[in-house]
Amino acid sequence: MKIKATLATVSFATLLALTTMAAEKEWVSLFDGKTLNGWSKKGGGATYAVVDGTIVGTTGSGANTFLCTEQLFGDFELEFDVKLYNPINSGVQIRSAVKTTPSVKERVNGPQVEIEQSPGEAAYLYGEAAGGWMTPKNKLIKHSHFKNGEWNHYRIVAKGPVIQTWLNGVQVSDLTHEALYKTHPKGLIGLQVHSTKNGEKVLHRVAWKNIRIRVLD
Repeated sequence: MKIKATLATVSFATLLALTTMAAEKEWVSLFDGKTLNGWSKKGGGATYAVVDGTIVGTTGSGANTFLCTEQLFGDFELEFDVKLYNPINSGVQIRSAVKTTPSVKERVNGPQVEIEQSPGEAAYLYGEAAGGWMTPKNKLIKHSHFKNGEWNHYRIVAKGPVIQTWLNGVQVSDLTHEALYKTHPKGLIGLQVHSTKNGEKVLHRVAWKNIRIRVLD
């Protein structure tokens, strides 16, 4: 009996380890911490650079700017850490596309997960060049889950027309949006640096790190 119990324990432990390893392999890093391989800039004149293992976006001239993945994603779980060095509005695009407009050659459009200092609307959903706020007005309540001047952890799950978001472990959004899912079921992921106001000379910076994704069946 003791031998059987020991074998069963070893077997279970091995199975648990293998299952854990398999689950870990499902995650793919989108940023290697050294280069911007797999990404390309679209939109305005903001700049992106790798600084101390992070992607730092700095405001520039022109329209909103996006550092976009070259790969497209449909249903997925996405995690990243982000830090705002100034009170600038930012966001991360998901399932987004690129079109040409009279004023911008590469206009990124689609769902955006908001990045904003507290108190604000961080982790709510906005349709960038795609209809404005996706989160209903009655649920667009300002909060203080975003830690100003610190690193913040985002988690996003997109499955069909449902998009859920968490900010620092707190669920902020659980939204079903059939209309935008029909037009944007799959697309790129983009790190936004918002355009500056006319005459504004202060450079704003946003930093991202630990960007990883897990494709869902």
